[in-house]
Amino acid sequence: MTGSITRALITLLAIVLLTGCAGNLNNTKWSDPNVARSPIQSTLDTTPPLDGEKITIAVYSFQDKTGQRKPNDKFSVLSSAVTQGSEVWVIDALKKVGQGTWFQVVERIGLDNLVKERQLIRSTREVYEGKEAPKLKPMLFAGLIIEGGVVGYDTNIQSGGTGARYLGIGASTQYRIDQVTVAMRLISVQTGEVLLTVATEKRIASHKTSADVFRFLDMGTNALEIEAGSAINEPVNYAVRAAIESSVVEIVKQGEKQGLWKFKKSASKNIHEEKSVNENND
Repeated sequence: MTGSITRALITLLAIVLLTGCAGNLNNTKWSDPNVARSPIQSTLDTTPPLDGEKITIAVYSFQDKTGQRKPNDKFSVLSSAVTQGSEVWVIDALKKVGQGTWFQVVERIGLDNLVKERQLIRSTREVYEGKEAPKLKPMLFAGLIIEGGVVGYDTNIQSGGTGARYLGIGASTQYRIDQVTVAMRLISVQTGEVLLTVATEKRIASHKTSADVFRFLDMGTNALEIEAGSAINEPVNYAVRAAIESSVVEIVKQGEKQGLWKFKKSASKNIHEEKSVNENND
């Protein structure tokens, strides 16, 4: 009688585990593409605007300097651990910080393609319109350059978990934390001086939950083994983008503290200051 009850409980638990797993699979649906919002969009938007005209800035490269490959405990992987196109997020952050009031970013990543296209336009105009063809406007030059890269990717800096098992039935949870480090510097084109340096760290969290059943049935002649679980891994690209955008915001703040530029005062603050001045004059 006890054996029948045990088998019934194990069967019931197996059904629950399999049903839960199937439910998770059914909830995973194909979705339409959507615009990837910034991880720190509110911080970018609430950064005070620049007091003055936009600063022309260039980004030539922002490389992966870690040399890290995707972690794998079973076999070697040739894929890089972090994105090889980090300059995309640098340009995007420069364009969006302070609601787009800070920087005028000039194209330098695809400079060869840009120069070739301009040469094609000039040669085509000369062929069809002669020497009197209208000339192209001169390209903008930058006063500042952003340099740097992803300088660190540390795996498994912290890990742990809990678990329990009784009569072949068990459950466990595990977690692991990695970390990505981004370094960025601001350089003056006229003097070559490094004006500002920033380093930003972002942790990457992974979490796994599992449950399993392992029992011998029918006097040890048959074995029942059931496993179910799920894992959530924070995307590395998300962490790299968040670290880069935080570095851009920090450069803006440090530049204001060092007097490289000024924040634009809000209208309400200006009104308050004018009112105070008028009261003092009276």
